[in-house]
Amino acid sequence: MNITINRLNTTMSEADMATVKKYFNSMYSLMPFLIGLTTDERVSLPKINEGNKVFVADSINALANNAPMLPAYLNVADIKNDLTLYEQLDELEGIALQLVEKIQDTRMLCGSEAYVSSLTAYRLFEAAASAGLPGSDSVYNALKERFAGQGPTGGTTPTPPQT
Repeated sequence: MNITINRLNTTMSEADMATVKKYFNSMYSLMPFLIGLTTDERVSLPKINEGNKVFVADSINALANNAPMLPAYLNVADIKNDLTLYEQLDELEGIALQLVEKIQDTRMLCGSEAYVSSLTAYRLFEAAASAGLPGSDSVYNALKERFAGQGPTGGTTPTPPQT
């Protein structure tokens, strides 16, 4: 990574952060039915996919056309609602995943830029301390604490990870 190229050099204003959070809260309020599953539930629940989604649609048609053959507790309207909500959430999930991916990628890049630049500063303070530049020892010693226990032992200076 070239530290002279800073692909991101921006921040969000407090007002923009508040607005984004408000929009997320609005989305949650529009979907109060959202739930969280346990890990065991995620593993054990039967899953729908494209193949068995067709089966569910066929089943809904069979139920609607043959209701007297089945017990009343098997409610075709409930099954239709479940399938409709599944399809609606599938569409929203695609949009949300794209947003999450861009947030993660942007966060990764700006974090990387900050870390790489900080490692460069660390190395420059190390060189300044080695050259005897007044005041640089305290700065270098404070920064090198981050790498304590990561490098070779026996009095040698820990080396930060290479970028």
